[in-house]
Amino acid sequence: MQKGHKAGGRLPAGKQMLSETKLPLGGQMSLESGQEAGQLRKNQEFTLAIEDLNEDGAGVGRLDGYIWFVKDAVIGDVVRARAMKMKKNYGFARLMEVLTPSPDRTEPPCPAARPCGGCQLQAMRYEAQLRFKERKIINNLVRIGGFKEEELPMLPIIGMEHPWRYRNKAQFPFGRDKDGNIIAGFYAGRSHRIVPCEDCLLGVEENRRVLEIIKDFMNRYQISTYDEESHTGLVRHALIRKGFKTGQLMVCLIINGRSLPHSDVLAKRLRDVEGMTSISLSINQERTNVIMGKEIVNLWGPGYIEDFIGGVRYQISPLSFYQVNPVQTEKLYGEALAYAGLTGDEIVWDLYCGIGTISLFLAQKARKVYGVEIVPQAIEDARRNASINGIENAEFFVGKAEEVLPREFARTGERADVIVVDPPRKGCDSVCLETILKMEPKRVVYVSCDSATLARDLRVLRDGGYEVTKVRGVDQFAQGIHCEVCVKLERSRNKIF
Repeated sequence: MQKGHKAGGRLPAGKQMLSETKLPLGGQMSLESGQEAGQLRKNQEFTLAIEDLNEDGAGVGRLDGYIWFVKDAVIGDVVRARAMKMKKNYGFARLMEVLTPSPDRTEPPCPAARPCGGCQLQAMRYEAQLRFKERKIINNLVRIGGFKEEELPMLPIIGMEHPWRYRNKAQFPFGRDKDGNIIAGFYAGRSHRIVPCEDCLLGVEENRRVLEIIKDFMNRYQISTYDEESHTGLVRHALIRKGFKTGQLMVCLIINGRSLPHSDVLAKRLRDVEGMTSISLSINQERTNVIMGKEIVNLWGPGYIEDFIGGVRYQISPLSFYQVNPVQTEKLYGEALAYAGLTGDEIVWDLYCGIGTISLFLAQKARKVYGVEIVPQAIEDARRNASINGIENAEFFVGKAEEVLPREFARTGERADVIVVDPPRKGCDSVCLETILKMEPKRVVYVSCDSATLARDLRVLRDGGYEVTKVRGVDQFAQGIHCEVCVKLERSRNKIF
């Protein structure tokens, strides 16, 4: 976006400050006598310098001590914004014009970048994205974890050589535009309004052709699209997955019914796409925002695709959890394996193990690996993946990590040499952390997708006698706000166990 470019867009919704980048504050504007920034009227316009981003990727600026959130602004921009909603200490404004572009601003290559909202940082140069994410990690560790910045053992963030076309999975909702034409794309931020986008630049190029085939089939046979409000219509979403190492493709159509008319015709057409390996239906007749149904009906192929991370082969079904960025996942797991420091004689617990991606990585160099995951289907996948790779030293448990770990520790009394945790965004359960401390492993490797909850949990482990010896960000989500972090903790030599 060039200087003076007009802008519109949806409102940002978050208010948490994620970094403390030191930039000159703006907010120079003419105010009526006695009027404060927080007393602006709705639709009144003002000038603001953007100094930060919040957790939703919205720009943050201060005007006379009052905080404003401006979606689509970039750190370093000076913008003209319009007041839209005001709270006591903060408000939301719409970006109207970039008066002075940030040196880090760039033109988003995707035409749907602004209305879609899935790529919060597309307007920021990739090098600046990496700096921002690294600073966010540091600030959370300092602010929430209580660490001293100068003492943090930070390693440089691992970015992508090519930060586009990296997602191996996409879920496209179907609907109709105002003229009744079938559309597929993504939901606009914080809504279920579909923004047409059949060629997301983060996804694989095959997505467009698959969607064209599905839309043509629906038009030919007058197949209806699902309507959320009335809970009518048939086709809800299309799930498309690709194995980057194998080139295998999967298509799973999610339907509000028990069958799809003329599904044999659709399957035949989709089989013409190079790499097509698995075609199926997901039955979802619930009135819910959950995309996938629990029942899968196979139309053609084995019902799964395969892919590799490193030398480990994985079978991936429509319901399997699998990291969406395989290029960076291999780097992330490589870091985790290095931090584990395995020599072949260790007992390792992998908590929140999913389909066993990290577990099987670790099993190649450990004596025994135990994986824990709450989703039964994921554990079935983990066991199958262990079998197809000939890995016999990995055992998997279904259940909550905070229940399975203390139960097995109490039953066997066996201490772990290394514990690896890769929890969901909410972080580790407190009971899980307490059990880790009781088991007294030599090392803990913490893989996190949220540096705020990571910082909270690291503080508990540090207070329990562990020292953070390595921290490294791995950018799994280029153009987006999130970032993975890998941390190595070791038992403090000053702690007597």
